[in-house]
Amino acid sequence: MLEILVSIATLALFFYAIKLAFKITWGVAKIIAVILFTLALPLLVVLLFVAGGAILFLPLGLIIAAIVLLIKAV
Repeated sequence: MLEILVSIATLALFFYAIKLAFKITWGVAKIIAVILFTLALPLLVVLLFVAGGAILFLPLGLIIAAIVLLIKAV
């Protein structure tokens, strides 16, 4: 009888430890996610502006090249 009670207590402690490990892991994952979003979001905004600017540079460069060619031709 004592062996059954000790086994039940051991299993209860084991499942409690598993539950605690999942809670700790979830908390650490949330902290890491917050840090990554804090760093990544401003970087994403800056890179979107840079990429958007790079897309605009080609037509702007072509217009400037056409103006330069027209000025030299005249």
